[in-house]
Amino acid sequence: MARKKHEELDPDEVALIEWCTVIEELFVAAGVPRHQAQQHIEDEAEWFTDMFYEGMSPEEAAKEALA
Repeated sequence: MARKKHEELDPDEVALIEWCTVIEELFVAAGVPRHQAQQHIEDEAEWFTDMFYEGMSPEEAAKEALA
C-alpha cells in the first residue's frame, strides 16, 4: 500500500507555523540566539498557540514573551 510522502497540513496549522516563524525571527532580531528562540517556542507551544488563536500579532506575542 502506497503512503503519502507528506501529510496534508490543516490551513490553521500552516498559519500557526508561519506565525511562529515570524516570532522566531523577531527573537533573533532582539538578540536571542536562534537555537534558544526555537527551544523557547517549542517549550511554550501551548502558550504561543493560545496567543495565535486569540488574534495576537507575532509582534505582540514576541513582545509579551520577551517582557
